[in-house]
Amino acid sequence: MHADERQLTEDFLQHLRLERRLSPHTIKSYRRDLACLTDFCEREGIEDWQSLRDMHLRRFAAVSHGGGLSARSVQRRLSGARSFLNFLIRENRLKQNPGADISAPRAPRNLPDTLDIEQVARLLSISGDDPISCRDRAILELLYSSGLRLAELVGLDPTDLDLDDGTVRVTGKGSRMRIVPVGRKARSALRDWLAVRPGLALTDEPALFVGQRGRRISPRVVQRRVRHWALKSGLPKRVYPHLFRHSFATHMLESSRDLRGVQELLGHADISTTQIYTHLDFQHLAQIYDDAHPRARRKTKA
Repeated sequence: MHADERQLTEDFLQHLRLERRLSPHTIKSYRRDLACLTDFCEREGIEDWQSLRDMHLRRFAAVSHGGGLSARSVQRRLSGARSFLNFLIRENRLKQNPGADISAPRAPRNLPDTLDIEQVARLLSISGDDPISCRDRAILELLYSSGLRLAELVGLDPTDLDLDDGTVRVTGKGSRMRIVPVGRKARSALRDWLAVRPGLALTDEPALFVGQRGRRISPRVVQRRVRHWALKSGLPKRVYPHLFRHSFATHMLESSRDLRGVQELLGHADISTTQIYTHLDFQHLAQIYDDAHPRARRKTKA
């Protein structure tokens, strides 16, 4: 690849950073995957992006999968390549996307691990009135109450909360904003934390949750505190912040059966992402069918 062809990948990453406002972690993943594609093109003797064909991308996917990359990771690589090639079309460097119809190996749909309601209740039974315990109680309650991602939680400011209305404003992936309900117990825990927060937070710190040094709490600290309380409550499984999100989604679906509603609460752009949480058994689906379909409903006796 010539230097100007490599520069196009940098232009694309700049586009992701400034226009699409993706996170540094996501941009790093794009950079890594595009570097793999560029290296592949050089090994194949492809000198510019205009020479890239669909057969090349099929081989790129096959070589990646054959080299031990998971089906899900191959899907991500191809998705990144398609996004980059669409960017080149926008910039009038390509006329069509050779990756438009390339499919990756099908990834297994593993159900996420979850906590049951009793385990959640044990985990949320945090004792202590000291500031750290109050903070941790509010963190755990909010994670479960609203199904937040870890990055969303640590990025909150007090101005994002409306406890009177029972909502929190969340900035999710791709800087998409959503309003999520906050449950009664989480609101109570947050009020307790806000009452003691000034004693721990530095005066110029805008973060809702802060660490012992008074600055915005880091994701790693939240992970450690979740593990701490899980061990203290005697849970027999590994507990991590995203497990609260899995549990929130599963329990909401079990109660409401409203997949679209849970999609909105979780902030998923695609409903297929939400569908991994559907633990509905076939008997329940069959019952819905029998009760609702005009050709399935049993006739009542005259």
